[in-house]
Amino acid sequence: MPDLEFLLIGGLAALVGAIVQGSVGLGVGLVATPIVTMLYPSLMPGTILVLSVVLPLATLAQEVGHADLRGIGWAFGGRLAGTPLGVLLVVAVPTRALGIVIGVVVLAALAAATWSREVPRNRRTLTTAGIISGITGTASGIGGPPVALLYQRESGPRVRATLAVFFTAGALLSLTTLALAGRLPARQVTAGLELLPFVLAGFLAAAPLRRYLDAGHLRVALLIVVGASAMTLIIRNLI
Repeated sequence: MPDLEFLLIGGLAALVGAIVQGSVGLGVGLVATPIVTMLYPSLMPGTILVLSVVLPLATLAQEVGHADLRGIGWAFGGRLAGTPLGVLLVVAVPTRALGIVIGVVVLAALAAATWSREVPRNRRTLTTAGIISGITGTASGIGGPPVALLYQRESGPRVRATLAVFFTAGALLSLTTLALAGRLPARQVTAGLELLPFVLAGFLAAAPLRRYLDAGHLRVALLIVVGASAMTLIIRNLI
């Protein structure tokens, strides 16, 4: 039987995270990961990975036609290469130091992207962003910002659909890898499934916010979420 405290606290985090991601394109990991990690560490990372598969599917159900499949293919190729590098870093570098470094790197990329007129999006930058995402996602659970920055000037549906494809494929890759390695307890999967109603409710609640952001406000919101992701990493590991 689901734990009531977990449903209340984890459910609220999943709800808020789904509202953010359902409107901007990323955010469920930003909101839910720190809370679940701090209060229910035995449920990580499987719980969030389950949510990271289902929530993007809800986005794709509405906006799949807007996804940049060719571009995200290059990014996912980078993700495949970056994931084992992330594993190596987790083993070789103290977790706190690694999280702080990743946060600083994301902030630096955010600053560069904010002040430049346009960030070039090509095979090289997409692959590089995918590699960085594979490293940061494996090491910290927050892998969206590097790819999101490359799409910051696109329309809302294109940003959300493209990131949804990337997140779904990446989360499935991580879940499969963990399962094959015997590091995916059944309780983590069931915990993620228990939070699905909150995630779907958050996605539905995000509809008015999606419409507002799509009217020319998405880029600012996207940069704020990316910055918050980096600051969350830094503060979480400093504490």
